[in-house]
Amino acid sequence: MTTRDMVFIALFAAIMGALAVFPPVTLPMIGVPITAQSMGVMLAGGVLGAWRGAAAILLFLGLVAIGLPLLPGGHGGFGVFFGPTAGFLIGFVPAAFVTGLLVERFWNRLGFPLAALLCFGGGVLVLYAFGVPWIAVSARISPLAALTGSLVFIPGDIVKCLIAASVIMTVRRSYPVISR
Repeated sequence: MTTRDMVFIALFAAIMGALAVFPPVTLPMIGVPITAQSMGVMLAGGVLGAWRGAAAILLFLGLVAIGLPLLPGGHGGFGVFFGPTAGFLIGFVPAAFVTGLLVERFWNRLGFPLAALLCFGGGVLVLYAFGVPWIAVSARISPLAALTGSLVFIPGDIVKCLIAASVIMTVRRSYPVISR
Protein backbone atom coordinates (compact mmCIF):
# COMPACT_ATOMS: atom_id res chain seq x y z
CA MET A 1 0.00 0.00 0.00
CA THR A 2 1.42 3.34 -1.02
CA THR A 3 1.21 6.66 0.80
CA ARG A 4 -1.19 7.80 -1.92
CA ASP A 5 -3.48 4.83 -1.16
CA MET A 6 -3.43 5.62 2.56
CA VAL A 7 -4.29 9.26 1.89
CA PHE A 8 -7.23 8.31 -0.33
CA ILE A 9 -8.49 5.78 2.22
CA ALA A 10 -8.29 8.34 5.03
CA LEU A 11 -9.92 10.99 2.83
CA PHE A 12 -12.93 8.81 2.07
CA ALA A 13 -13.27 7.75 5.71
CA ALA A 14 -13.42 11.48 6.49
CA ILE A 15 -15.99 12.03 3.74
CA MET A 16 -18.13 9.32 5.34
CA GLY A 17 -17.93 11.18 8.64
CA ALA A 18 -18.76 14.49 6.96
CA LEU A 19 -21.86 12.96 5.35
CA ALA A 20 -23.24 12.39 8.87
CA VAL A 21 -23.80 16.14 9.09
CA PHE A 22 -26.89 15.81 6.92
CA PRO A 23 -29.72 15.27 9.40
CA PRO A 24 -31.15 11.74 9.39
CA VAL A 25 -34.80 11.12 8.63
CA THR A 26 -36.05 8.21 10.73
CA LEU A 27 -39.03 6.27 9.54
CA PRO A 28 -41.14 5.04 12.47
CA MET A 29 -42.15 1.75 10.86
CA ILE A 30 -38.64 0.27 10.77
CA GLY A 31 -36.52 2.57 12.93
CA VAL A 32 -33.67 2.94 10.43
CA PRO A 33 -32.84 6.50 9.34
CA ILE A 34 -32.38 7.75 5.81
CA THR A 35 -28.83 9.11 5.69
CA ALA A 36 -26.38 10.41 3.12
CA GLN A 37 -23.72 7.93 4.23
CA SER A 38 -24.91 5.20 1.88
CA MET A 39 -23.90 7.56 -0.92
CA GLY A 40 -20.43 7.76 0.64
CA VAL A 41 -20.18 3.98 0.31
CA MET A 42 -20.95 4.25 -3.42
CA LEU A 43 -18.40 7.04 -3.79
CA ALA A 44 -15.67 5.17 -1.92
CA GLY A 45 -16.03 2.09 -4.11
CA GLY A 46 -16.69 3.96 -7.33
CA VAL A 47 -13.81 6.41 -7.00
CA LEU A 48 -11.20 4.33 -5.17
CA GLY A 49 -11.96 0.85 -6.46
CA ALA A 50 -12.85 -2.32 -4.60
CA TRP A 51 -9.99 -2.76 -2.13
CA ARG A 52 -9.28 0.86 -1.28
CA GLY A 53 -13.00 1.66 -1.09
CA ALA A 54 -13.63 -1.23 1.31
CA ALA A 55 -10.56 -0.20 3.35
CA ALA A 56 -11.89 3.36 3.65
CA ILE A 57 -15.20 2.06 4.97
CA LEU A 58 -13.43 -0.32 7.37
CA LEU A 59 -11.41 2.61 8.71
CA PHE A 60 -14.59 4.63 9.12
CA LEU A 61 -16.34 1.77 10.96
CA GLY A 62 -13.30 1.30 13.19
CA LEU A 63 -13.50 4.95 14.17
CA VAL A 64 -17.22 4.55 14.88
CA ALA A 65 -16.54 1.43 16.96
CA ILE A 66 -14.05 3.23 19.22
CA GLY A 67 -16.68 5.82 19.97
CA LEU A 68 -16.25 8.71 17.58
CA PRO A 69 -19.67 10.28 16.87
CA LEU A 70 -19.44 9.85 13.09
CA LEU A 71 -22.93 8.52 12.47
CA PRO A 72 -25.96 10.76 11.88
CA GLY A 73 -27.26 12.28 15.07
CA GLY A 74 -23.80 12.11 16.65
CA HIS A 75 -23.95 8.39 17.32
CA GLY A 76 -20.92 6.18 17.68
CA GLY A 77 -19.50 3.45 19.87
CA PHE A 78 -19.49 -0.32 19.69
CA GLY A 79 -23.16 -0.52 20.68
CA VAL A 80 -24.35 0.75 17.29
CA PHE A 81 -23.28 -2.61 15.85
CA PHE A 82 -26.08 -4.26 17.81
CA GLY A 83 -28.91 -1.83 17.01
CA PRO A 84 -31.38 -1.83 14.11
CA THR A 85 -28.87 -0.21 11.74
CA ALA A 86 -26.13 -2.80 12.35
CA GLY A 87 -26.86 -4.77 9.18
CA PHE A 88 -26.49 -1.65 7.08
CA LEU A 89 -23.29 -0.63 8.87
CA ILE A 90 -21.71 -4.05 8.32
CA GLY A 91 -23.07 -4.02 4.75
CA PHE A 92 -21.18 -0.79 4.03
CA VAL A 93 -17.95 -2.76 3.50
CA PRO A 94 -19.18 -5.33 0.96
CA ALA A 95 -21.29 -2.64 -0.75
CA ALA A 96 -18.22 -0.44 -1.28
CA PHE A 97 -16.21 -3.46 -2.41
CA VAL A 98 -18.82 -4.65 -4.93
CA THR A 99 -19.42 -1.13 -6.25
CA GLY A 100 -15.67 -0.73 -6.73
CA LEU A 101 -15.35 -4.15 -8.34
CA LEU A 102 -18.13 -3.36 -10.80
CA VAL A 103 -16.68 0.05 -11.66
CA GLU A 104 -13.24 -1.49 -12.17
CA ARG A 105 -14.72 -4.21 -14.38
CA PHE A 106 -16.55 -1.74 -16.64
CA TRP A 107 -13.98 1.10 -16.37
CA ASN A 108 -13.17 1.32 -20.09
CA ARG A 109 -16.79 1.74 -21.17
CA LEU A 110 -18.07 3.55 -18.09
CA GLY A 111 -20.62 6.26 -18.80
CA PHE A 112 -23.09 8.05 -16.55
CA PRO A 113 -26.03 5.62 -17.00
CA LEU A 114 -23.81 2.58 -16.41
CA ALA A 115 -22.15 4.22 -13.41
CA ALA A 116 -25.58 4.91 -11.89
CA LEU A 117 -26.65 1.32 -12.51
CA LEU A 118 -23.44 -0.01 -10.94
CA CYS A 119 -23.97 2.22 -7.91
CA PHE A 120 -27.46 0.80 -7.55
CA GLY A 121 -26.25 -2.78 -7.87
CA GLY A 122 -23.35 -2.47 -5.46
CA GLY A 123 -24.40 0.40 -3.25
CA VAL A 124 -28.08 -0.38 -2.85
CA LEU A 125 -28.79 -4.06 -3.56
CA VAL A 126 -25.74 -5.36 -1.69
CA LEU A 127 -26.41 -2.98 1.18
CA TYR A 128 -30.02 -4.14 1.42
CA ALA A 129 -28.88 -7.78 1.37
CA PHE A 130 -27.19 -7.10 4.71
CA GLY A 131 -29.48 -4.46 6.18
CA VAL A 132 -32.94 -5.88 5.56
CA PRO A 133 -32.35 -9.28 7.21
CA TRP A 134 -30.90 -7.55 10.26
CA ILE A 135 -33.94 -5.29 10.50
CA ALA A 136 -36.13 -8.40 10.48
CA VAL A 137 -34.08 -9.98 13.28
CA SER A 138 -33.74 -6.88 15.44
CA ALA A 139 -37.36 -5.75 15.05
CA ARG A 140 -38.71 -9.32 15.27
CA ILE A 141 -40.68 -8.97 12.06
CA SER A 142 -40.84 -11.15 8.97
CA PRO A 143 -38.20 -10.65 6.28
CA LEU A 144 -40.99 -9.69 3.87
CA ALA A 145 -42.23 -7.00 6.25
CA ALA A 146 -38.67 -5.69 6.64
CA LEU A 147 -38.21 -5.62 2.87
CA THR A 148 -41.57 -3.93 2.32
CA GLY A 149 -40.76 -1.31 4.95
CA SER A 150 -37.37 -0.70 3.33
CA LEU A 151 -38.87 0.03 -0.09
CA VAL A 152 -39.55 3.62 1.01
CA PHE A 153 -35.77 4.16 0.83
CA ILE A 154 -35.57 3.37 -2.90
CA PRO A 155 -36.44 6.85 -4.30
CA GLY A 156 -33.78 8.49 -2.14
CA ASP A 157 -31.31 5.74 -3.00
CA ILE A 158 -31.88 6.38 -6.69
CA VAL A 159 -31.08 10.06 -6.17
CA LYS A 160 -27.92 9.08 -4.26
CA CYS A 161 -26.93 6.76 -7.13
CA LEU A 162 -27.32 9.59 -9.63
CA ILE A 163 -25.24 11.97 -7.51
CA ALA A 164 -22.57 9.33 -6.91
CA ALA A 165 -22.45 8.45 -10.63
CA SER A 166 -21.99 12.11 -11.47
CA VAL A 167 -19.08 12.41 -9.04
CA ILE A 168 -17.54 9.13 -10.23
CA MET A 169 -17.67 10.26 -13.86
CA THR A 170 -16.23 13.68 -13.01
CA VAL A 171 -13.35 12.15 -11.06
CA ARG A 172 -12.81 9.58 -13.83
CA ARG A 173 -12.33 12.39 -16.36
CA SER A 174 -10.31 14.79 -14.24
CA TYR A 175 -8.25 12.66 -11.83
CA PRO A 176 -8.77 8.93 -12.31
CA VAL A 177 -7.77 7.00 -9.22
CA ILE A 178 -8.75 3.68 -10.81
CA SER A 179 -6.83 2.76 -13.91
CA ARG A 180 -7.44 -0.04 -16.33
